[in-house]
Amino acid sequence: MLDAYVSGAASRISPEAPVPVVDVARRRYVAGGAANVAANLRSLGATVFIAGVTGVDDSGVRLRQELELIGIKTEALVEDAARVTTTKTRVTAAGQQIVRFDDEDRSPLSDALFAELTARCAAALDEADVCVISDYAKGVVDERLCRWLIGEALRRKLPVVVDPKSRDLSRYRGATLITPNLKETAIAAGEPIVTPQDLGRVAGMLLDTIAPSALLVTQGEGGMSLFAGSGYSGQGFEKHDPVRHLPALVNEVADVTGAGDTVVAALAISLGMRLSLFEAAEIANIAAGVAVSHHGTWAVKANELLAYAETVVRQ
Repeated sequence: MLDAYVSGAASRISPEAPVPVVDVARRRYVAGGAANVAANLRSLGATVFIAGVTGVDDSGVRLRQELELIGIKTEALVEDAARVTTTKTRVTAAGQQIVRFDDEDRSPLSDALFAELTARCAAALDEADVCVISDYAKGVVDERLCRWLIGEALRRKLPVVVDPKSRDLSRYRGATLITPNLKETAIAAGEPIVTPQDLGRVAGMLLDTIAPSALLVTQGEGGMSLFAGSGYSGQGFEKHDPVRHLPALVNEVADVTGAGDTVVAALAISLGMRLSLFEAAEIANIAAGVAVSHHGTWAVKANELLAYAETVVRQ
């Protein structure tokens, strides 16, 4: 998706309705959604292929330009003249958001479009070390595509990291690691999570539905908790304790926007390098600490990650 930002000054109220009139001073465009995960991967030094669907419109052109500008390969992006490019436009004045409006089409892909997308994904997977499924619930990442992607990645012996939006986590079954936040975890389980005990019980229920996948629940300032089944010996787990909690590693939170995308990117690179699940989670936790210390969406750079990791080790 494309994130568009329109900013300016609002010094008067419209005579047409009781709303502020914004004198536009600046327009800015940023690769958003799954494209922000790709931007984080690229910033950390990875070679990145992005797959997905855009419309044949100005937003689609801008999105490709933004991706190519930061060196992301777009050969697996498919155009569909029948849908719009998902675009979130935010209007701000004096640093305050006044309104956001979304252009999107969440309809399922046609069989022909699905065939074209999977063919391009297959070519990208042949060159990959890891596969990331970033599901923003915009109609492309449905159960059919998830099952196909996970199956093809596993056939190539590639780790798969999923950032889910579906409340049915079973569609991601077989992925190496699924990374819902606390709210998404509660929704997937259909139960409230108030205490660490609640989280442990709910995670156990979900592990049964996604086996053999592992589960990393991100909790903002509460850190993150990694849960895995019995098949993860040697992955940083004790034999009788398949859960590890990592406290948040940040002194002052400036903005949590996009931190989840940073976590997914760091996990993917770590698993692509064949580190253990727990080692990957430790690195992702450090990367999240860097991301939330900045205002706005921030693609963490490899040198920032290394510098912050050294600080954490010294502490």
